[in-house]
Order: sequence, then structure tokens, then C-alpha cells
Amino acid sequence: MPDGRLGPWEPRNLEERIDRLESYAAIQQLVSRYARALDARDMTAVVGCFNPNVQVGADRFGREALEKWMSTLMSQMRTSVHLVANHVIDFHDSDTASGVVYTRDELERTDTGEWLVGTIQYWDDYLRIDGEWCFDRRRLHRWYLVDALERPAPGIGVNTFDHIRERPLPGSYPSWDEFWDTRGE
Repeated sequence: MPDGRLGPWEPRNLEERIDRLESYAAIQQLVSRYARALDARDMTAVVGCFNPNVQVGADRFGREALEKWMSTLMSQMRTSVHLVANHVIDFHDSDTASGVVYTRDELERTDTGEWLVGTIQYWDDYLRIDGEWCFDRRRLHRWYLVDALERPAPGIGVNTFDHIRERPLPGSYPSWDEFWDTRGE
């Protein structure tokens, strides 16, 4: 658990406090711009949100590799809507942070025509490079993804699409099992 409400890094003076506020706003904009770029299928804007040396899979690096991977993934759905909600940001120092972003997504499958609805979290690492905040890493965790006419349940629809490995929620939280283990059920 972070030391303070905005993470373990505590600014030492007014200038650093203002910088943290501006950084907080910039990171929130980064997340929203990513969602908009995904829905617009603006892959140049999507990959521009990432560290130029981003790792893609086990052995590929860079925005070009990410653009190829993201384009393949997003071509599996015709329309998407990503609604960004809760966003917790923890600063580790003036140029690194991590965060958790709640997102409601709606996806139109190209192969079946289904309209899917789901809820996900991105577990992010942020990095400031040359004065600009970017994603250093994004990990996708999902509660569910179901056809709009179905009732959701935890884990339903996780890993529906090729090219993406989602981690199911709420079990991805280390505290989840600890909580239930103490209940003796």
C-alpha cells in the first residue's frame, strides 16, 4: 500500500507540489486520450501514448511492434467504446508513477456481430520522458465480457479475443484471497 494518498513520493517544495498536480492531470489525460484513440482506430495516437521502447510480448520492442500488435487486436472488433472511470495514481518519484484505471468497454465483434459489454482495469506504469508522460506498461485485468443481452458473472468472457491475455478480476488482487481465507468459508 502506498505511503501517502498520492503514493510514496512526497514533494519537498511548492514547485514540486505544482509539478505533481500538473503530472496528475497529464496522466489522466493520457488515459482518456488512449481510450479515444482506440475507439477512433487511430493507431498512431495509441502507440504515441507509450514509451518509445515499449516491450510488446516476450521479445519485441518499440512503437512499430506495438502498432502491429494493436492493429491486429483492434481489427477483431468493428466498433468499440471505452468509458474511463475511477483512476488511482501513485507517484514513486517526480518522473515515475503507477495507477489503476477502471474502464467499461463495449465491443462489436466482427465475426459474430455480437455487441459485448464488459468491465476491465488497466494496471499501469507511467514514465515521464522529455517532459511528457507516457505508458511504460499496461496490464489488462477483466471482470467479465458478455453479449449485451446476457447477465454478467465474474470471469465470463475473459480472454475472448486472440492476441490478448487478460487476468480475471477480482482474483488478481493479492488481498482478495487473503480476505476470503480469513472468513473460514
